[in-house]
Amino acid sequence: MAKVKGLQCLRCGALYPPDHYAEDCPACRPVVRSNLVVVYDEPLALRKPGAAGAGPSSGLWRYGDVLPVSEADAVSLGEGGSPLRPLRAVGEQLGLKQLYGKDESGNPTWSFKDRLACIAVSVAKQMGAKTIVSSSSGNAGAAAAAYAAKAGIPCVVFTFGGAAGPMVTQMRAYGAKVVAVPQKEDRWRFMEHAVRQYGWFPTSPFFGPAVGSNPYGIEGYKTLAYETVEQLGWRAPDWCILPVCYGDALIGMWRGFGEMMAAGWIDRMPKMVAAEVYGSIGKALDDDLEAPPAIPKTFDTVSGSIGAVQGTFQALDIVRKSGGRAVTISNDDTMRWQHLLATREARYLEPASAGGLVAVERLVKSGLIKPDDAVVSLLTASGLKDPAVTAATQGDTMAVPSDLSAAWQILQSAGIVPSN
Repeated sequence: MAKVKGLQCLRCGALYPPDHYAEDCPACRPVVRSNLVVVYDEPLALRKPGAAGAGPSSGLWRYGDVLPVSEADAVSLGEGGSPLRPLRAVGEQLGLKQLYGKDESGNPTWSFKDRLACIAVSVAKQMGAKTIVSSSSGNAGAAAAAYAAKAGIPCVVFTFGGAAGPMVTQMRAYGAKVVAVPQKEDRWRFMEHAVRQYGWFPTSPFFGPAVGSNPYGIEGYKTLAYETVEQLGWRAPDWCILPVCYGDALIGMWRGFGEMMAAGWIDRMPKMVAAEVYGSIGKALDDDLEAPPAIPKTFDTVSGSIGAVQGTFQALDIVRKSGGRAVTISNDDTMRWQHLLATREARYLEPASAGGLVAVERLVKSGLIKPDDAVVSLLTASGLKDPAVTAATQGDTMAVPSDLSAAWQILQSAGIVPSN
């Protein structure tokens, strides 16, 4: 593990103690709410897997040297180590020779949020936390609930009435107390009261405007970058595309790439792309704003897990630093790409995952992504997390009578079986 020095403001560099995880940066607050990131006592001692002295660990803990908790003290469910899948069929359709999907659907609770929850809950246990709390419409709450159960710590998740049923069921199955509030914004108000008054340990954002999730948890997302580089033969991709709500995985991956760049493992940083629903980060880029504005909500998104109307400073900052882009995605394009990934790549993923491919397609058409570029899109979670969205596009299942002759006539008329 790496020894934590403190938490540092991403914007101004102010340093705060390690227990400042439930705050933003007070020095920046009059201008913008800025997230904090973990800083360590000394430069990280990176060891490539397979090198002399490197441990045999697998999954997320293959890169335990860069994390703020030791594997021995970790609350782990076998997270990380996800495959980097070549997306050859859809890549050929887009004219790309090196298109990959970093497929997180095989994690213990079937989403990338397990990386954040693993580290956040591990730190919470070390700090003696009495209750884990999350505000979530799905993936983050399910992950927090699972890791809290493993740690033996009670978990409360504040959600809202429109949250996806399967994910709420999943949270409750792990033993979490799930509380639905009338409006999405109420989640933060209730959660902030619990953090301030009772000292509950937050794994997700809990005040607005949001700055991002728990800074310790975000460190878990660094391992996405380490795995990707190793899986590409120790080279960085040209482009890294992520579905973005508050940008936690975006900054986590950027930090991972940066650590490898400093260690000489890679010779360049990728361009980071935010696929977003309502265009908050894109608006800030277009208008040269210091913080993303809130965007009026004009439609209900199928990508509920990234349905924020206001982005974060951390997401905007990383897109800018990397020379990347923000791409606003539509429902129609998202569902089209969910279908393409399922039927052409045999990957059934949540709608937000497909949003990354919407961004890839848009950037290819604009000429920014070139045919020879190495492109990695983060595939965030399984489609079984929210199957009702997919089911709504499929229509009724075909029904036939018991009579074989009559049934075959129907199947022939539908083109399912050949005519005699």
